[in-house]
Amino acid sequence: MINWFPGHMAKAMRIIEENLRIADVVIYVLDSRAPYSCINPNFESMLGRTPVIYALNKADLGDVTRVKRWCEYFSVNNRRALTLNATASKTASPMVAAIKELSGEKIAKYREKGVRTTIKCMVLGVPNTGKSTIINNLCGSAKTVTGNKAGVTRGKQWVRVNDYLEVLDTPGTLYPKLEDQKIARRLAYIGSIKDEILDTFELACSLSEELNAIEPGIINSRYNVENSAGEECMARIARARGYLLRGGEPDVERAAVAFTDDFRKGRLGKITLDSVEELS
Repeated sequence: MINWFPGHMAKAMRIIEENLRIADVVIYVLDSRAPYSCINPNFESMLGRTPVIYALNKADLGDVTRVKRWCEYFSVNNRRALTLNATASKTASPMVAAIKELSGEKIAKYREKGVRTTIKCMVLGVPNTGKSTIINNLCGSAKTVTGNKAGVTRGKQWVRVNDYLEVLDTPGTLYPKLEDQKIARRLAYIGSIKDEILDTFELACSLSEELNAIEPGIINSRYNVENSAGEECMARIARARGYLLRGGEPDVERAAVAFTDDFRKGRLGKITLDSVEELS
């Protein structure tokens, strides 16, 4: 069973709930490789009628067709979805236009009074989806602490993007019980669950099975090994890479770490694990 909800996440949920009262718009950051798995049910119950921008980040790592379908799925009523790669400079500018659109009523109300108001925007998401990177992209400079692992942001950080836009960075937050273990595994694959609590070998075996189901041959094309999954797949990768223990036994643990890292860094290709069709 995969589960991870340290104490700072419980505190973060309280911070988020308190500050949602003053937020005009929410930027909900999802990882394009597993957009639906990144939806936190606790957030959904808090949002109410607050306008939401679903930012499908790391789009350069996701399957174009599946990501497009998720954008269509999320774009309903007062919610918009867009794709971006926040590590590339100036790619978050479409988000500013979306924020203005969703805050149009408030902006117009203050304009009638002859003043310009400040739009407050909260950034939410599970760990390691790139929330802080998106904020730094919006600002054009490093204003928040970032890192390619779960749990870097611990407290709230209000950041001024310009004279009329402020954003609140919040810690990546999961929910107390990850009852759907398929979702839990997918969150673990993309690095949203701390690696230290995971069995890397079992996780890699499970990932190999999922990837073979999505696109048979994807592992073969990367490692030049016969199609396989699970422990046999890790053994074949170990032999292909020369990861051998004393006596010539394949070092499957080392292969599992390399395989998971290759997936996370996009070396296996553009992959989106979640599909809209799974919901029907």
